[in-house]
Amino acid sequence: MGVIWNGIVEAMRLLVRGDVEVLRIAALTLRVSGTATLFAVAVGVPLGTALGLVSFRGRRAVVSVVNLGMGLPPVVVGLWVSIFLWRYGPFGFLHLLYTPAAMIVAQATLALPIVTALTMAAVQQLDPRLRLQVLALGASRPQFLWCLWREARFSLMAAVMAGFGGAVSEVGASMMVGGNMLGRTRVLTTATVMEVARGNYALAIALSIILLVIAYLVVLALTLAQQRRRPA
Repeated sequence: MGVIWNGIVEAMRLLVRGDVEVLRIAALTLRVSGTATLFAVAVGVPLGTALGLVSFRGRRAVVSVVNLGMGLPPVVVGLWVSIFLWRYGPFGFLHLLYTPAAMIVAQATLALPIVTALTMAAVQQLDPRLRLQVLALGASRPQFLWCLWREARFSLMAAVMAGFGGAVSEVGASMMVGGNMLGRTRVLTTATVMEVARGNYALAIALSIILLVIAYLVVLALTLAQQRRRPA
């Protein structure tokens, strides 16, 4: 209990004092995970909608791959992203390895299947008569999709939260593609792992508390947007 209490005290001290390094790490955490989530949403919502609406040969195989992606081991993602970004890899000429951009790619790869699968489930749960009614009213394709997304907004926001949670809590892939370099690629999860390895448990607990606070504030904002009542 003493270690836990020391960690809480250390977290409060770092937050109140405004430790520059901790603030930099927290800001990078938000930037990397936020960008990865935005990318996953931008791709995953349209893809999940298409899978939920369109029937085609091999659809079940594609859906099973998407569902499998929800449980992708982060170290596997980190390995393959590293291979593709190595100097002699297919995208080595971009020189992205050990940069925040590489971490964004890895986290987006992990978040994308989550957003896609939950979006697909949300669209499939909509009443089929709603689709027919919207089309019968002469809605264009963008209007049709907007109506579906508006009706499924609660589930879609849950997909966004889950995607962000998958991104911000990831550590294995970020360590592999980012290198946990101070001032460049160190985020709260990788910093916590490093401090545990050093035996600095109080600081590790403090960093984990700060991470939980940041994640909660982001999810709180998304929840408020999700639960906002529509004007009558």
